[in-house]
Amino acid sequence: MNSNDNPGISVKLGSIRLKNPIVMCSGTFSSGIEYNNFYDVSMLGAITTKSFSLKPREGNKPPRLCETSAGLLNSIGLQNEGIDFFIYEHLPFIKRERFNTILSMLGSDVNEFSDLAVKVRNIEENLIAVELNLSCPNIEKGGMSLGLIPEEVENVTATVRKILNIPVIVKLSPNIENLPEITLRAKNGGAEAVSLINTVVGMAIDINTFKPKLGNVTGGLSGPAIKPIALAKIFNLHKEKILPIIGMGGIFSWEDAIEFILAGSSAVGLGTVNFVDLQAGKKILDGIIDFMNNKNILNIGDIIGKVKAG
Repeated sequence: MNSNDNPGISVKLGSIRLKNPIVMCSGTFSSGIEYNNFYDVSMLGAITTKSFSLKPREGNKPPRLCETSAGLLNSIGLQNEGIDFFIYEHLPFIKRERFNTILSMLGSDVNEFSDLAVKVRNIEENLIAVELNLSCPNIEKGGMSLGLIPEEVENVTATVRKILNIPVIVKLSPNIENLPEITLRAKNGGAEAVSLINTVVGMAIDINTFKPKLGNVTGGLSGPAIKPIALAKIFNLHKEKILPIIGMGGIFSWEDAIEFILAGSSAVGLGTVNFVDLQAGKKILDGIIDFMNNKNILNIGDIIGKVKAG
């Protein structure tokens, strides 16, 4: 079934309008170009690109991936070719195919985010929003991540928002306890939505060599193993009514997606599942539409945050 069969599948996140709630997570779908060989990815609500920094980044030393039971550990280290590569190599295809694109932006400090935003301003008419990846270490703050420091979250968000005329989304880490405070700071800076959860810190050890299975020792755990964590984080944050949420973390089926929507996600992000099923986006969207039709749900907004939790 096509999403056009049900107009009630569209969602809003602030001023961001998506024709359906399916969003591809950063780092798992590139810019959608390769996956377009398997189905028309322009049918998706949005595609979040891999994170692009001002200049190319080499990333962490290998091994960078390790499969675990019910999950995937990655230690890519935010490797990317730099924003100019996106502008000159990916963007022409995106424009031609009319992908609904959210550009993920990566910076180590507010100055890099500012310089990056200036470049993005020249192409912003081709984007529906930008997502700020605040997980890069900030040397001036003792190696802490930007996303862990409330005032930095607000400062970076406000800086980018002043330069760009398109909506800003802030991606949040699950590895912090003050999610409501961080979300409020993002809102104060001008963000229109947040996306969570990012990966959970984890590791794996080779019992034959006694060495970590990742070159960087620890990495980010994604996949079904983190789904219960993600649901709890989203449920608790949604209760605060601060900003709309793009919920992600272990969604592998349309049933998973409905759980995230009931917990409070206005849209759902698909990540690791894209490595397992190349057509996951289409299948999960079809499943949501069938669910709505079977339950006589006319508008998906009617079930956002409607979990019966007392």
